[in-house]
Amino acid sequence: MDFGGGGGAVGAMGNHGAAVDVMSWYMEIPVVSRLYLTGAFLTTAACAVDIVSPFSLYFNWSLVFEGQVWRLFTSYLFFGVFSVDFLFHMYFLVRYSRLLEEGDFRGKTSNYVLMLLFGILCISVVAVYTNVHFLGSALTFMMVYVWGRRNEDVKMSFLGFFTFHAPYLPWVMLGFSILLGNGITMDLIGIVVGHTYYFLQFVYPVIADIRGWPLKR
Repeated sequence: MDFGGGGGAVGAMGNHGAAVDVMSWYMEIPVVSRLYLTGAFLTTAACAVDIVSPFSLYFNWSLVFEGQVWRLFTSYLFFGVFSVDFLFHMYFLVRYSRLLEEGDFRGKTSNYVLMLLFGILCISVVAVYTNVHFLGSALTFMMVYVWGRRNEDVKMSFLGFFTFHAPYLPWVMLGFSILLGNGITMDLIGIVVGHTYYFLQFVYPVIADIRGWPLKR
């Protein structure tokens, strides 16, 4: 009896099942989050095989002004080479983009796109004066900040050591970056832009309504 053939068949079925599970997970991601994940993965893959150079992707206002407009968007798609750090970035991007898109922005895809465009615009303006070049992590931090402020009662745990409420998540991540000796410029930019959006979208309309100020939305 040929047990090797049978094992190969079982292995093939297992691999097929795993592939189906990954595809099912991928297709369950809301459309905007899925497109962002796909763009980030393909951009990183293209750089990994030298189809595209990161030097043609990074944010540079002078080059944008000269006509390389794609840099306004590609600088948000490159998260570095394939590595553990890249996987962490993809995890936070998919998780919190998905939570927002399935939560506050459920059935409001256009509003979610507008939020991302607002973030891209503000982060790009700040980037002109802060000499930063790849801006995707700042946009992810913005997502985390907005989600945290909109889910104030959600309790979270950091590495199982201590618990905190969701609004503190960006600050916990910021502190962790400091402990690891990583730069925090992008984190701070994301927090500031996230707070700006949160205030304009969710706080100011309430204040305006209470005080009777005219408000166009």
